[in-house]
Amino acid sequence: MGQKISGSIKSVDVRGEPSYRPVRRELRGPDFCRPPRLDLLLDMPAASPETQLRHAWNPDDRSLNVFVKEDDKLTFHRHPVAQSTDCIRGKVGYTRGLHVWRIHWPARQRGTHAVVGVASAEASLHSVGYTALVGSDSESWGWDLGRNRLYHDGKNRPVSMSAPTYPCFLEPDESFVLPDSLTVILDMDEGTLSFMVDGQYLGVAFRGLKGKRLYPIVSAVWGHCEVSIRYVNGLDPEPLPLMDLCRRVARLTLGRERIHHIDTLPLPQTLKNYLQYQ
Repeated sequence: MGQKISGSIKSVDVRGEPSYRPVRRELRGPDFCRPPRLDLLLDMPAASPETQLRHAWNPDDRSLNVFVKEDDKLTFHRHPVAQSTDCIRGKVGYTRGLHVWRIHWPARQRGTHAVVGVASAEASLHSVGYTALVGSDSESWGWDLGRNRLYHDGKNRPVSMSAPTYPCFLEPDESFVLPDSLTVILDMDEGTLSFMVDGQYLGVAFRGLKGKRLYPIVSAVWGHCEVSIRYVNGLDPEPLPLMDLCRRVARLTLGRERIHHIDTLPLPQTLKNYLQYQ
């Protein structure tokens, strides 16, 4: 008998493998309002390979139990060290603007404590034992992908107080199994951290991040796990140019089906190039 999964994620059949079953809810409230700037950013061409490398994992800012792969600078590998939790930070710390990156972390390689989030340069990168290290102190904020919990300064949280559930629309008896990839959205102008899965915006996870310099981070416990980061793009806090706003409206009007056939439209080539970010 399967369990219903909210938010277009996964259903779990106790008789076999997890299976995707898109189920979307109408999510209301300010925390579930998808920022217009996010839509504009996601409509832009993806960051170049050079930009992605500039925003990749930092081989000099990691636990000694993980290393960045020589043949894939966007991916780190964790050694099979028992009773150890290990982190790695991204190369770039963000203080302003909207920044989006994707994390690819195969579900079978997550183990008991797989946490994705952001941290300052002071956050710890290693701990003895298995723990949700990202979010354990006041310098990091993390989403535990297995427990569907949010952690920040967890060491100082009263024992009687449980960590918040995320996504917050989950009922107590609902499961939420993530696919292999998720999208992280850091808005340093609003001071928020959010996540997306399979194109669905899951709402604000953390607030109060303004005025800090924060880096992408994950904490892992699974031996030989490999986790990749791919910077999608960023937007400066300045007002968006009118040309960009007009292009966004035109592309929305075309729709997903026709957006790939712009070259067939009876328009001057200059306009076609403009609509295709060329």
